[in-house]
Amino acid sequence: MQELVLLFAAGSLSGALNVVNKAFEASSGVKVQSKYGPAGLLRDEIAGGAKAEVFASANMTHPESLAKANKSGPVTMFARNRLCALVKPGLAVTPDTLLEKMLDPAVKLGTSTPIADPSGDYAFESFIKAEKIKPGAQAALEKKALQLTGGPNSPALLMDRSVYGMIVAEGQADIFLTYYTNAVLAQRENAGQQIVALPEPLAVSTDCGLTVVTGASSNADKLSAFILAPDGQKILASHGFAPPN
Repeated sequence: MQELVLLFAAGSLSGALNVVNKAFEASSGVKVQSKYGPAGLLRDEIAGGAKAEVFASANMTHPESLAKANKSGPVTMFARNRLCALVKPGLAVTPDTLLEKMLDPAVKLGTSTPIADPSGDYAFESFIKAEKIKPGAQAALEKKALQLTGGPNSPALLMDRSVYGMIVAEGQADIFLTYYTNAVLAQRENAGQQIVALPEPLAVSTDCGLTVVTGASSNADKLSAFILAPDGQKILASHGFAPPN
């Protein structure tokens, strides 16, 4: 019977980690069984006793909460991402005009779901920063933001296409705040969709944390080490992630 290691990971990491997993399997002979979803919801499952061995989150907070509860070992940052705006074709937006466009009542603004999904937390963190630029902006953005992904009742992750690109293509959002790596995939599938960087005053740090769940097999340590090793880091970089340092 082939050895197995159980990985719970944020949906935004799925494209890169699927490739990492295959490389790990080829080098170790250990098969990786993955479950992807909103990192906050996966954290809750692990805290509730779900069978998992390695947890890869799109933030540091969720794995650190498991470590503090003695549900996992130490947490290591293994990659960094960044928030950007995925914008529908034809909508004129630059980093300098992004806040103005997001505040425009005629523009539909999409985000993921805060608490359940770190991407939503990061988006709402940028709204807090917007308040310093334009008083009243935080409340306005929080009120109009359409939480279209990452929640318990949100559409499931799509294995064959980008859910973010689909949302913008279908007109559910004119601007969607998401990770740069997600936006790149969406743009590849949807000609004309634009990627607009958040200006420095709105930018937020998006750090990805990795932890091994308490009681996991030695294969979990091997997978964790592989993700942090040069081969794993090279694959993450090829998918648009920045190194942890």
